[in-house]
Formats: sequence, structure tokens, C-alpha cells
Amino acid sequence: MTTLYEQLGGAPAVDAAVDIFYRKVLADERIERFFDAVDMQAQAAKQKAFLTMVFGGPNHYTGVDMRRAHARLVTQGLNDSHFDAVVENLAATLRELGVGDAQIAEVARIAESVRGDVLGR
Repeated sequence: MTTLYEQLGGAPAVDAAVDIFYRKVLADERIERFFDAVDMQAQAAKQKAFLTMVFGGPNHYTGVDMRRAHARLVTQGLNDSHFDAVVENLAATLRELGVGDAQIAEVARIAESVRGDVLGR
């Protein structure tokens, strides 16, 4: 059975998805403020490594866990509505890249699995 990483198209697909995703996120007035002080080049690299790992590809992720990575944002008011906006942007990105509904649902399931940690619960 192929991994989700392989089904999505491997490294080139993850790279393209993260680049498009962050363009959408930075244009989304619901969540853009959380990225004001973020080095987006470094953020994109971390996100590519993280998604590659959680999608079943090579594990080169060296970042901190989701709870610690987002703790500062929780103090700035990060909540479920913001998490939902991120998931919406990710799904829209994958649709734009021609990813099938089953794979998008699997990505959403993975995202939901970290909601509590991201939101510090």
C-alpha cells in the first residue's frame, strides 16, 4: 500500500502545496496576523518537513512538538476558528493541485489529530 506522501506526489507535491498554502494563509484576514513576526522561508521549510513526515514520507522533521510550537500563538488568542481557517486553506490548496477527495479527507483527519495540541488543550 502506498503512503499518503506517495499518493500526493512526494516531495515536489508537498513543496508546491506548502508554497500555495502559505500564500493563501497570508492573504486570509482571519489568521494572517499570527504570521506577522514569522520568517516565512524558515516556516515553509519546517512545514514541508513536518507534512512529509506525517504523510508517511522520509522523516527529517527537527522542530518542536505542536503544543510548544504554537504556545505563543495560543497566548495571542489562537482558537478553533483559526484552526478551522488553516484546515480550510489546506483543503483548498490540495483541491487546487488536483488532489482527490479521499486524500483531502485523510489530510484533514491528520490535521484534526493535532488540534488539541496546537490549541494547548
